Amino acid sequence: MYAVKANPSPELIATLFENGITHFDVASIAEVRLVARTVPGAILCFMHPVKAEEAIAEAYFTHGVRVFSLDSLEELDKITRATKGADDLTLCVRLRVSSEHSKLSLASKFGVAAHEAKALLMATRQAADALGICFHVGSQAMTPEAYAEAMERVRHAIVDAAVTVDVIDVGGGFPSSYPGMEPPPLERYFETIHRAFESLPVSYSAELWAEPGRALCAEYSSLVVRVEKRRGNELYINDGAYGALFDAAHIGWRFPVALLREPESTVRDHPFSFYGPTCDDLDHMVGPFLLPADVQAGDYIEIGMLGAYGAAMRTAFNGFGSDETIVALDEPMVSLYTVVEPKVANNVVTL
Repeated sequence: MYAVKANPSPELIATLFENGITHFDVASIAEVRLVARTVPGAILCFMHPVKAEEAIAEAYFTHGVRVFSLDSLEELDKITRATKGADDLTLCVRLRVSSEHSKLSLASKFGVAAHEAKALLMATRQAADALGICFHVGSQAMTPEAYAEAMERVRHAIVDAAVTVDVIDVGGGFPSSYPGMEPPPLERYFETIHRAFESLPVSYSAELWAEPGRALCAEYSSLVVRVEKRRGNELYINDGAYGALFDAAHIGWRFPVALLREPESTVRDHPFSFYGPTCDDLDHMVGPFLLPADVQAGDYIEIGMLGAYGAAMRTAFNGFGSDETIVALDEPMVSLYTVVEPKVANNVVTL
């Protein structure tokens, strides 16, 4: 399923649905409404572990949502009340797992602790038509080992609670490639997860789910900005920390960049930092971003791999934030999705 929070663009949601993504991880009633309106045939999974009771009720009775996550007995009671004791629910208990292998931790806010998991799993089993276990290893997991370790925690939880589990949801965290962050091929993640799943003590018909967000949308879009001023190695551009470059400013994320100029510059690349358009000193992207040393005011720069969280984090702070969307059919600046051509042995003659 696709994690809508990564990029809630209706065009992207429709494209994913048309290409076989039928399940969507929604975290708010606004996302529920968005996906239900955009692709009415989609299956919605309300995977935020802490939800408003009225949001649960609307999701269930108005939009047909039957999958919910939780990480506490209080949330289980809330779901039961809001759905009026429905007997057709798939309830996924979220376990707390480590984020040590990921660039962004998601280990502290959600997830039931190991010593409390048994009671919650047993209670949820009684309330659910289908019982699931889910977790999140953190955003941009840089090694498949993150999932192997999390699956071991799942194993211990199942054995301890002695319950029949129908769904294992490995959550998100699947990475994309950025400058200085080149993860292993995604196939290695899938192989690791599959091996771990096959060894779990689950129902013979248990399903394996995942909730990729970044991995499905990072390559979807780029941002084109204009240089308004150059001050030494600092470029003042017309987007920034309060726009699509939140991650570049607040967590030091680097993105691929390219100078858009004809004819192309032949000058050697040089490291630059960016300042965004607002009056705030925090509107600063340290980088470094490698661009030709002769970049100047009036030049345009493409900043790639902003399909994940770029559009989702935009604001209109300080009166900035207007944009224009252009559909382009060129390849992304960086990609983990490559087509491998079949090899032909050099000692074989094809007639």
